[in-house]
Amino acid sequence: MDSNLFGKLGIIALPGCETFAAQVDNWLKKWRKAKKSFLIPVDCPRFGSGEAKGMIFESVRGLDIFIICDIFNYSVTYKLRGNMVPMSPDEHFANLKRIVGAINGRARRISVIMPMLYEGRQHRRTGRESLDCAMMLKELEFYGVKNIITFDAHDDRVESAIPLCDFDNYRPTYQMVKALVREVPDITFDKDRLVIISPDEGAMGRCMFFSSVLGIDVGMFYKRRDYSQIVGGRNPIVAHEYLGSDLSGKDVIIVDDMISSGESMIDVAKQIKSRGAARVFSFATFGLFTGGFDKFDEAAGNGWLDKVFTTNLVYTDPEAKNHSWYCEVNMCKYVSYIIETLNRDESTSVIIDPVKKIRALMEKHSPAPGNELKIDFDGKEAEKTDKTDNAAEAEKTDKAVKAYKAVKTGKAVKAEKAVRSEKTAQAGKK
Repeated sequence: MDSNLFGKLGIIALPGCETFAAQVDNWLKKWRKAKKSFLIPVDCPRFGSGEAKGMIFESVRGLDIFIICDIFNYSVTYKLRGNMVPMSPDEHFANLKRIVGAINGRARRISVIMPMLYEGRQHRRTGRESLDCAMMLKELEFYGVKNIITFDAHDDRVESAIPLCDFDNYRPTYQMVKALVREVPDITFDKDRLVIISPDEGAMGRCMFFSSVLGIDVGMFYKRRDYSQIVGGRNPIVAHEYLGSDLSGKDVIIVDDMISSGESMIDVAKQIKSRGAARVFSFATFGLFTGGFDKFDEAAGNGWLDKVFTTNLVYTDPEAKNHSWYCEVNMCKYVSYIIETLNRDESTSVIIDPVKKIRALMEKHSPAPGNELKIDFDGKEAEKTDKTDNAAEAEKTDKAVKAYKAVKTGKAVKAEKAVRSEKTAQAGKK
């Protein structure tokens, strides 16, 4: 084993994360010139009652384990009483605990990569309510998890629940800006032509960061709510009020941590457009689109919203890619950097702070109107190689996922046969 490593690397992909983890694995194998995959096959089979168990099919003794989980992947289903049931966040979290339990303390270290925190929006108590996010973090700490790695936490102060556990909160700032200049070559980073807008008070912190790094102004909408009633677990929004400079003729980027149904985002975009904005773009780390895509199609058709950028850190309905307004920001390489750095027990400060990379990107980007974007992304001209590289990467990932699932299925069958053989032998002795 390399003496610079904290421990021999092992990556576990929970159900629903196989494709994402395969891409991460490909990057790590490429950098380390390794032939063998770092992925460890696991499974969480269900009993007829709906209960489940966690199974690991390879030894994890002494390994530096990174568990990748997507708590919000509703595309994962299981059979219960003859019906296919989509897995809820509660069930995904239960699977995470099962796999940690199956490790049984044998790994040298366990790190959990949970891009969108389970119960992240229930981070504070406003009445007789549970503090679910804090309770979740305390549970993982109790089970022996040493590192929690998340992205764009709704409120990162929740890390106070586990002061003795490492909690890293990353933001895809650079990746979003990089995607923007690829998709919109004529974008100009000028305070007279571009504005960052926060859709509410809670998103102001991340918007201030974008504003300071890009050197442009920031504005804000605040949500006026009706506190006399509760709809869908929350006080309904009566109106969005704008605070900021004139938007006439300017491009606008709305920045938030997530898109749930999208109603609030679209309402803000509509108001921005009514104030004379030229184009409206949206950056959201997590695109859940719980209300489907029809409202966004309508918003794009009416010219209220030009592009929506979300990452692949959580599951998004593949149909989203069929809509011209949607752009997916791939975060697999970034997550690979994080794993590589932590596995080598090195500082993550350079990864967390993207300021230098963003400013270098801005310097390479020509703001002159009519000029085509010619930025050398990762050593190649993006416009010439992106389609080829993406197609090759997709084919490579697809093969890796199929191979991983085949190994997992094969080992699960062997394990089941071994259990049956043992039971038969015990029955014969009796």
